[in-house]
Amino acid sequence: MTLRTIAAAAAALTLLAACSKKAEEAAAPAPAAAEPAAEVAAAPALPRTPAPAGAAVSIVSPKDGETVTSPVKVVFGISGMSLAPAGEKNDMAGHHHLLIDTTLADPAVPIPADAQHVHFGKAQTEASVELAPGQHTLQLVLGDYLHIPFDPVIESQKITITVK
Repeated sequence: MTLRTIAAAAAALTLLAACSKKAEEAAAPAPAAAEPAAEVAAAPALPRTPAPAGAAVSIVSPKDGETVTSPVKVVFGISGMSLAPAGEKNDMAGHHHLLIDTTLADPAVPIPADAQHVHFGKAQTEASVELAPGQHTLQLVLGDYLHIPFDPVIESQKITITVK
């Protein structure tokens, strides 16, 4: 095993461990004017799972432009695929990642686990997310069993909400 392979495996295992936490614990309050996630050292690219034709994810609720109160109930939608827990290899299934006030930096590496990249590795279909008052963007990205986005990326439309 090369050092690069060991480092990639360690990064994937770290992300899997992060998904075993409750979604509520992972969804820490985001600041009202959050900055994009800081760049980190480039992780080695891992093989990406091909996306099934027609697969899609969506944010069912809240709606784009809606004014809400915190905690925000976010309902996830999926079509053309199934949901499966992180760590369970299935080319026709994945699990949701909610991006808050950020964008997907590199689809060739596992999605980070932090306040702006909330993992739902137990195949959850909704979450209660604490957000600070102000305007926020939300977007879903479907990850495979190792938290790597499918190829091509299966992502929802980015929505903007206002928290009172």
